[in-house]
Amino acid sequence: MEAVIHPSARIVTDELKSYPKAAKDFTGGHSTVKHSDYEYVNPEGLHTNTAESFFALLKRGVHGTFHHISRQHLFRYCDEFSFHWDERFATDTMRRDAAVKGAEGKRLMYRQPIGEP
Repeated sequence: MEAVIHPSARIVTDELKSYPKAAKDFTGGHSTVKHSDYEYVNPEGLHTNTAESFFALLKRGVHGTFHHISRQHLFRYCDEFSFHWDERFATDTMRRDAAVKGAEGKRLMYRQPIGEP
C-alpha cells in the first residue's frame, strides 16, 4: 500500500483484522466501518461504499467480459474501469469525446501476445 498511497492518507476499511496492521504507518489515521454491527457509515461520516462499488464494477468486467486478466496488465484493466467509473454519469456522447481525447497522441502497437498460445 505504501508504494501507491500517500503516507498522509486516511485509510477507511471494514473491520477485517489485518487492516489495522496494514494501515499503521499512515499519518492520516485509520477509520473502521463495522458492517458486523450493521453500520455502513461510521460516526465520523466515513464509509467504504464507493470503493466497494468500484470493485464490484471491476469484478463484473473481469468475470463478464474478459474472463481472465494477467497480473502484468492489471494496471491497464484498472485504468479502463476507472474511466468507466469516472464517466458513469456522462452521456454516451460525452463518454465518447472523453475516450477520443484520452487516446490523442497514443499509438496502439501490435505485439506478440503474452502467455501460452
